[in-house]
Amino acid sequence: MIAGDALLWLALKAIAIAALPLVYVWRSRAPDKLLKLAWVTAFLTLDLVMFGAFTRLTDSGLGCPDWPGCYGHSNPLSAGEPIRAAQSAQPSGPVTMTKAWIEMLHRYLAMAVGFLIIVVTALSWARWRRAPSQASPWLATPIFLVVCLQGAFGAWTVTMKLQPAVVTAHLLGGITLLALLVWLALREDATRAVDPRASGLRAHATIGLTLLAIQIALGGWVSSNYAVLACPDFPLCQGKILPDADFRQGFSLWRDLGRTGEGVPITFQALVAIHWVHRAFALAVIAALGLLAWRAWPVQGLRHPAQWLAILLTAQVATGLSNVVLGWPLVLAIAHNGGSALLVAVLVVILFRTASAGKRLTS
Repeated sequence: MIAGDALLWLALKAIAIAALPLVYVWRSRAPDKLLKLAWVTAFLTLDLVMFGAFTRLTDSGLGCPDWPGCYGHSNPLSAGEPIRAAQSAQPSGPVTMTKAWIEMLHRYLAMAVGFLIIVVTALSWARWRRAPSQASPWLATPIFLVVCLQGAFGAWTVTMKLQPAVVTAHLLGGITLLALLVWLALREDATRAVDPRASGLRAHATIGLTLLAIQIALGGWVSSNYAVLACPDFPLCQGKILPDADFRQGFSLWRDLGRTGEGVPITFQALVAIHWVHRAFALAVIAALGLLAWRAWPVQGLRHPAQWLAILLTAQVATGLSNVVLGWPLVLAIAHNGGSALLVAVLVVILFRTASAGKRLTS
């Protein structure tokens, strides 16, 4: 159990980190501080998603096996004695001083982002109370609720010992938070001219975002089950188009890491199933997003997002293949995680602008 003074120090660290972007925004010449703060918070949320991937990929998720502190302290230095004892008892285990620092830095950044979202929410409500004609603050409020839920999933990730379903849900929560912040920032600056015909792409953008969300969930399931290297060859998997795979065991959701629902070790064929489904579903995502980029390219207001969509989609395919061929190098694995988050952000931009075009068309 973390002591009260350690909890206070954790809060102060989060506020100190959040103070840097707050000072940057308030000292900037941006006429709309709330708009700029929303974009800065979205950027830091993207960083948080990528740092979360770094934490997971370096096996640092249990670097501090309690929450929110580290062995009841606010930093690994103060917890040096229990960390060294844990490492001595299990030299190849999850607890080392380096992993503890990685885990705690991730928590510091997460708390700082949470504090920034509190500020964004408070400013949205304060502005609306001064001028009710301004944008409604009701979008900022669910964002605050989502970040609170993310904090809970962060705690469960640790206390439930990296259970794959919880880790994957935590990833999806971070992606959802990023998408909502990007939408909020776009709504604050809904001045860009968009061809009214762009509204015809709204359904396609919605389908594309849905497929991408499913693919991210499948990717999170691959990563949280450590199934990346279950298919070390390409384009085949274990030398076959349809490899020997245990789909029932692989997609049994509520179970401990490396175990089946019955508590026995998970089979290699289950890991193959997890990897193969992620790889196969990628074909549908590539087709849908590639077609969306092609259709949106000539449309006024969508050309730049369409260009970014094509670039990021190409990069995702390249990093995904490289992870298989090169054996999951850390930099490329993090880039693959970050690329999926950026794809979500770009699709949110396209979806927002197609929705805005639809409103103009009917007005």
